[in-house]
Amino acid sequence: MDLLARREHSYRELLRKLRQRGATTSAAEVELDRLVEDGLLSDERFCEAYVYSRSQRGYGPARLREELRQRGVAEALVEQTLSEAQWDWQALAQQVFSKRFPEGEALDATERAKQLRFMQYRGFSGFQLD
Repeated sequence: MDLLARREHSYRELLRKLRQRGATTSAAEVELDRLVEDGLLSDERFCEAYVYSRSQRGYGPARLREELRQRGVAEALVEQTLSEAQWDWQALAQQVFSKRFPEGEALDATERAKQLRFMQYRGFSGFQLD
């Protein structure tokens, strides 16, 4: 409960943390299943909170997809959350680009490649410079 009081966690993330603290896998799974039944642990809620938090920091769908996969969230849930209408990824990409590169799109091929690499690192893999 102490871990959940701080922030949302995925099921697999909590299982890993409990095992690191000495709990057996079967005992940890029993307790986590009880938390899921009580509505205190939810991968859906974790996924939404994570996407909101990280997108506010300027991270795009490709990076978020990978981070959520590493945290044990189901692929279908990740895709469903990232495709919701509330996320305007193109507008966020434009905002991130203009904040990092206020001078706009570079004319030099080397600088342009640098800009594209930055956007890919941030998770906007399909981002097109205008």
